[in-house]
Amino acid sequence: MRQVGRVGQVGRAGLKACATAAVFIIVVAQAFRAAIAQQPPANPLVPYIKVQAPIVALTHARVIDGTGAPARENQTIVIRNGNIASIGPTSTDTQPENVRIVDLTGKTVMPGLVMLHEHLYYTTGPGVYGQLGVSFSRLYLAGGVTTMRTAGNVNGIMDINVARRIAAGEMPGPAVDATAPYVNGPNTFLQMHTVESAAGARTHVGYWADQGATSLKAYMQISRSSLKGAIDEGHRRGMKITGHLCSVTYGEAADLGIDNLEHGFFAATDFVADKQPDICPGQARGQQTIAALDENGAPFKALVKKLVDKHVALTSTLTVFETLTPGRPLPPGLDVLTPQLKDSFQRAYDRAAQNQQSVWTTLFPKGMALERAFVKAGGILVAGTDPTGSGGVVPGFADQRQIELLVEAGFTPLEAIAIGTLNGAKYLGREARIGSIAVGKQADLMVVDGDPSRTIGDIRRVDTVFKQGVGFDPAKLIESVRGQVGIW
Repeated sequence: MRQVGRVGQVGRAGLKACATAAVFIIVVAQAFRAAIAQQPPANPLVPYIKVQAPIVALTHARVIDGTGAPARENQTIVIRNGNIASIGPTSTDTQPENVRIVDLTGKTVMPGLVMLHEHLYYTTGPGVYGQLGVSFSRLYLAGGVTTMRTAGNVNGIMDINVARRIAAGEMPGPAVDATAPYVNGPNTFLQMHTVESAAGARTHVGYWADQGATSLKAYMQISRSSLKGAIDEGHRRGMKITGHLCSVTYGEAADLGIDNLEHGFFAATDFVADKQPDICPGQARGQQTIAALDENGAPFKALVKKLVDKHVALTSTLTVFETLTPGRPLPPGLDVLTPQLKDSFQRAYDRAAQNQQSVWTTLFPKGMALERAFVKAGGILVAGTDPTGSGGVVPGFADQRQIELLVEAGFTPLEAIAIGTLNGAKYLGREARIGSIAVGKQADLMVVDGDPSRTIGDIRRVDTVFKQGVGFDPAKLIESVRGQVGIW
């Protein structure tokens, strides 16, 4: 009996061990399943995709093609393998076999925005910019931006890596024309390089071109000789260069061969009476001269003629200046920011609203009028937003607002849309593939509720954004970063 008892004890111990092992296996299996569930999908874009098929037919759509032509009603756009295969009136004819049909009754299809003064950084403190490549890329795409230039880089490699990863399908976002770190002279910015000669500028441009940068931007303290070195080396490598200038005037930069100038005429120092060569007199002094400038006067007309003759494009960035102007509405999209950044901008907005002597009360509408006069004279105007200043310029949301502000400046909705789409594509040299809706072009499209050709505010009502024929869900992209923009 004792022997039997000992065997029984061993049996019970074995059963207990087996039970423990079984529990362990179950726990491990559950943990493994949880880990698998937490891993990103094989295609990291899947959580944000709304429409994807080899052939997609967008039926009963209103089409704004981006050329400035009137909208066409009740159209069908067929997308095949990422490109626009056909466009024509919607009919009852049988669609191609295995087509994914999307009924867009009441909606408008327009080209994806091509915006040329965007950043992957944001003002996070006094003179400090946080690097927000992931969240900003999602917001730009959600807002309808399918191609963008990062007109300024205070990080180095991030813009280039983001461009590569988006192109490889590893993260959602627009196609990115990645600008090298700023080409600037001696300065006090904590996140900016310094070049002090034409040779130094050429070295800077060459290094970043070799790293993969595809665009250049000069900044406020650069000298004429350094700017010339950057322009020449950039052009030698097939890169265009823009500038937010101060030490060099617009006219001087045009003579040196610059391709683009930022911020419309807001940054011009051409009209500062005692301007010294290669010295920035301060942005405020330049802005005072612009506020007092006569758009019909000979000095302004002479500068415009030079820019037009030399094919220098201007980038309109009305959004950032609106945040500095008393009496303007709060900008859209603030709720995606971290609470700290949202509160910081609200304080800045309140200060601006209380400044009854602000130069921006006169300067903001004057800048609009000068941009309109530039286009009337034959100038090339492109668009961007510049998410800097005191904050409040939120990617995607601000890009839509920029188109609205162009309409406020006096352009028709169709003209404003063309500035924000086809003009940008032409500047980049990509108009054969993007910037307008035409057979054979890449299917980079915005679908919006309503009719922005009549009511430009409808541009905010984005339903779907197609990039290379894949339809992304703006709401999901925005929700994925809400309240966290300012961290990553």
